[in-house]
Amino acid sequence: MTELALDTAPLDGAVAELRAGAAAWAATGIAERVALLERMLPRIAGGAADMVEAAARAKGYGPGSPWAAEDWTGAPWALAQTASAYLRVLRRIASGKEPLKSGAVRERGGRVLVDVFPASGWDSLLLNGFTAQVWSRPGRTVAQVRDGAAGEYRGRPGAPGVALVLGAGNVAAITALDVLHKLYVDGQVVIAKMNPVNGYLRPHFERVFADFIEKGWVRFVDGGAAVGAHLTAHDGVDTIHITGSDRTHDAIVWGTDEQAGQRRADDAPINTKPFSSELGGVSPCIVVPGPWSDADLRFQAEHIVTSKMNNSGHNCVASQILVVPRDWDGTDRLLDHVREVLRELPDRTDYYPGAGDRLAAVLAAHPDAEKHGRGDCRLLVPDVPESDGALLGSEVFASALGVVRLGGDTPEDFLRHAVEFANERLPGTLGATLLVHPKSEKAHRAAVDKAVADLRYGTLGVNCWSAIGFLLGYTPWGAFPGHTRQDIGSGVGFVHNAFMLDEEHIEKTVLRAPFAPAPRGLLTGSPSLSPRPPYFVTNRTALSTLEKVTRFTAAPGAGKLPAIFASALRG
Repeated sequence: MTELALDTAPLDGAVAELRAGAAAWAATGIAERVALLERMLPRIAGGAADMVEAAARAKGYGPGSPWAAEDWTGAPWALAQTASAYLRVLRRIASGKEPLKSGAVRERGGRVLVDVFPASGWDSLLLNGFTAQVWSRPGRTVAQVRDGAAGEYRGRPGAPGVALVLGAGNVAAITALDVLHKLYVDGQVVIAKMNPVNGYLRPHFERVFADFIEKGWVRFVDGGAAVGAHLTAHDGVDTIHITGSDRTHDAIVWGTDEQAGQRRADDAPINTKPFSSELGGVSPCIVVPGPWSDADLRFQAEHIVTSKMNNSGHNCVASQILVVPRDWDGTDRLLDHVREVLRELPDRTDYYPGAGDRLAAVLAAHPDAEKHGRGDCRLLVPDVPESDGALLGSEVFASALGVVRLGGDTPEDFLRHAVEFANERLPGTLGATLLVHPKSEKAHRAAVDKAVADLRYGTLGVNCWSAIGFLLGYTPWGAFPGHTRQDIGSGVGFVHNAFMLDEEHIEKTVLRAPFAPAPRGLLTGSPSLSPRPPYFVTNRTALSTLEKVTRFTAAPGAGKLPAIFASALRG
């Protein structure tokens, strides 16, 4: 069958309309930009249930399924949270204040640290005990970091231009959040190509961005690789942002013909446009030995399984390798709890294209892998050799979890081995998770602090799955700096970043969360008011809680809090 020629006229027309509107967006004042976000939030809330239902049905379950809680988190809540974060910061600037509060920026150990979460009293109530801190790259001063924030709104606007966002197919909010970043942080208008896997979201996004579309500042288009190729090479497109794989990046930059490898070696790209990217990798979850009770083991097993089974493992920071102490008496007990949690979860499919083949490759390499779901999914490989390629060499992007056991007679020794293993053996630098009992951290403070500093990941979660950094809006999201177009790894640049910190000088974000839920956290040394987090796949009331939190985030009010707390405490 003859392949139909791509009709480029609608694409060219969309780019032309955006170019015509680019200067107007660049000239739009902060008051109107604030008003646009204020009008966006009710649209997010008004269409939230429809967006969740569309995502849930596309992934193979109904909107009332417990699994649909992840669609509230990864679609309307993430979008409302990030829009609200930009709104809060812009209101500060509009009122004559600096973006960052006094006291939020300080120097420690030769680098500048910025407290970005909680950013409000509401944050402290809804995610009590959760914090986020952005680390600058060494060599910056407190004054430079403060002065560098929100340059778009403080006398250093970017040049008007058209940005191409190549959307991701896995988490619903990714494309919309990338559009917001390009508009509000980079000051560019946007053409967003939907990924064919979740192209069904286009009408929902067009409703959310209706004001921007009407003004000629945003366009959404459908299509596959041919549409992407046309737009990436389009003379009317100034910059490109992609969430996807390193293969897609390399195809755009170096081409796909037999000369591509030589171009890469010679650093002679066929596409020289400014490029930012988020490309995933093999994410570790590192377990530090300590005085874990059986309740701690169960809770953290739920945490580990959440970091794997959320979205069936189709996340760029899904935990793929669980790094555990070989000789710790808690290791096998923790794995028994992981097995138990995997078996207890409702059935679901690994829906993302190619998942079956990737899981089959894991099974071929590890025929003794345990299966804890229906069919060849929910795989657990309880003892992965360090020479393995199937799990250690590339991102599976599906429901397979490998366990690597490392030596170390003390937490210091284990952490040294674990950090070296993660940094040197696992590809990718997007996100990592470190689980450590508060008593262990207190007793081995220097070793834990060194591990946090040395792990080369753009987001590091301490007792917090690193993916939470994707959701908060205030936190920059991207790979650890150092990748290049010739060795792209997990990508270059950061998105979200509502305080609009100078991305050239960001090193990482460090998240922290309570090790144990309330009230048991009092016994472990991590007191907070937070019960089992609603994003845990084991949370019994997650669906109700996250819908309520989404509607609160879009329109905060104290009267909505009792219902949220009542639902959350039953989770």
